[in-house]
Amino acid sequence: MQNATFSDLRPSPIAGSWYSSDPAELKADIQGYFKKAPSPAFGGEVVSLIVPHAGHVYSGLTAAHAFKALDGRHYDKVVLVAPSHHAYRSALLTTGHQAYWTPLGAIPVDHTSLESLELPIEPVRHDQEHSLEIELPFLQTLLPQGFDLLPIVMLEQSEITAQSLGQALAQWANSLSGQKRVLLVASSDLSHFHSESQANLLDGQIINALKTMDPAELHRVARLGKGEACGLGPMAAILTASGLLGANHLTITDYRTSAAVNHDHRSVVGYVSAVITKPT
Repeated sequence: MQNATFSDLRPSPIAGSWYSSDPAELKADIQGYFKKAPSPAFGGEVVSLIVPHAGHVYSGLTAAHAFKALDGRHYDKVVLVAPSHHAYRSALLTTGHQAYWTPLGAIPVDHTSLESLELPIEPVRHDQEHSLEIELPFLQTLLPQGFDLLPIVMLEQSEITAQSLGQALAQWANSLSGQKRVLLVASSDLSHFHSESQANLLDGQIINALKTMDPAELHRVARLGKGEACGLGPMAAILTASGLLGANHLTITDYRTSAAVNHDHRSVVGYVSAVITKPT
């Protein structure tokens, strides 16, 4: 599927900056992250992942800890929910193109399934959003047989919007009646530009909320200012959908900050990854 020819590709605005534009170098970088990341210890069937979305040099290793759970598995459709860092008119966005392009190939967009969600999702062309695209090379590397993509970008990250999206995704996935294997992915970084000690406290509260698998607790922590996440809405939506699909356990696979790379402990960004599973 990812090797198919498409006439209308969403061009990458970040290849060559956020990650390598050279296919061989990009693949080698990602395989290097997978080599460094231990295989995550979890039980059950993988329903969804939570992964960070900074440039690969900063968050690639943390992302690899969760993505590695997909090794040897196959998925027909991947739902990827990410936050918007750009202003648009609508609460929910998707691409207006036929497929996404990365240096590793093209990924077809399942517009039919997106329309079946019956939510007002605005198609956008030539967007500049990095938070969704940054995850695609990992998926292309671990799912070489290809997959259909449902890309959703959240401008509005309120509790009610996240809940509505999560419920719609679960209803859609259940409508497939097991005929297609579905993976859900939430893209989010954690706190931004605090000292590392403060970031550890804030991020720890978000991580504890994630472990409860309760979207309301995630929003409560953020509302009280006890924790921060730029992709709070995507994480809450995926938690909601995962729970409705039978998932009951979340395993944190890695946590670190940008200081692990640039050694600046005065102002950091937090990164976490997780695997969400249901009983086999």
